[in-house]
Amino acid sequence: MTPDFIQLHHGDDQALADEAARGLQAAQANVSPKFFYDGLGSRLFDAITETPEYYPTRTEAAIMAEHGAAIGEAARAVTGPGPALVDLGAGNCAKASKLFPLLQPGRYVAVDISVEFLRQSLQCLQREHPQMPMAGVGLDFSAELALPAGLASGPAVVFYPGSSIGNFGPEEALRLLQQARAVAAGGALLIGVDLVKPVEVLEAAYDDALGITAAFNLNLLNHLNRLLDADFQLREWRHLAVFNAAESRIEMHLEARRSLTVRWPGGAQKGAGDGAACERRFAAGERIHTENSYKWTPQAFETLLNRAGYTHTPGWTDERGWFGVWLAWD
Repeated sequence: MTPDFIQLHHGDDQALADEAARGLQAAQANVSPKFFYDGLGSRLFDAITETPEYYPTRTEAAIMAEHGAAIGEAARAVTGPGPALVDLGAGNCAKASKLFPLLQPGRYVAVDISVEFLRQSLQCLQREHPQMPMAGVGLDFSAELALPAGLASGPAVVFYPGSSIGNFGPEEALRLLQQARAVAAGGALLIGVDLVKPVEVLEAAYDDALGITAAFNLNLLNHLNRLLDADFQLREWRHLAVFNAAESRIEMHLEARRSLTVRWPGGAQKGAGDGAACERRFAAGERIHTENSYKWTPQAFETLLNRAGYTHTPGWTDERGWFGVWLAWD
């Protein structure tokens, strides 16, 4: 058996360039966090998860190690035997593969923005589980989570680990949870959520002593230089990570070290040679907002799940209450 591959998202460099340019020219300059993930950015993020300060990955893993059997039993009671396992933001598929003994899925559906990133991982995983049907779906589910009909037929477990739900504002998160409920089709959602904790712990997780997160944030400027043919100079910017208590979120910014101007070709495909040039002047200390990561209290996240239509919401946390894993169903 070999995995199926379905590419629903097709990258459009000009559309991405236009989106990035609009963000840079906004009153509060901003760039979507999806621009972090070029080849180097993806490798830097993997390195971030290994730093001592970045607790979410290992804390979630510890919760699953301690409570995985109970979580799997509860999920199978909802779905019945052999559910489809729909893995959102699957990446290398490592987290989902650890659920196979617990959930005993009848089909594995790995969802990421590009199936090319998934291809090698899925092919390796297929060799380890030769009898399980597998599919990779290239989908930008941040825009809309909807799978081809029949791909995850019957009750499914929709798996969204790693606290990635925090990259969505509350109303955007609500919409995604509602869409996940529709994809589960009478099954369940299994989701990891980063919780509110001391500010010094939160800020250190996004500003590690080795400077890997700073490199990850600054590398976004390299990506914009390629995409826009812009002239960002990385040494003229510094990484900032601050907790916005009023919004309950970590914010990442890039701050100009001095007054400067960034320029890029405008009005036409980059490199085409026509169209008026664009520029953005930055004062010393002015910032580009690059990411939000919302942190939830258990009560607030359960309320959000209820608003999305889930009526059963058991959850598990580590002993410090730093991270939570919820299983939710109608």
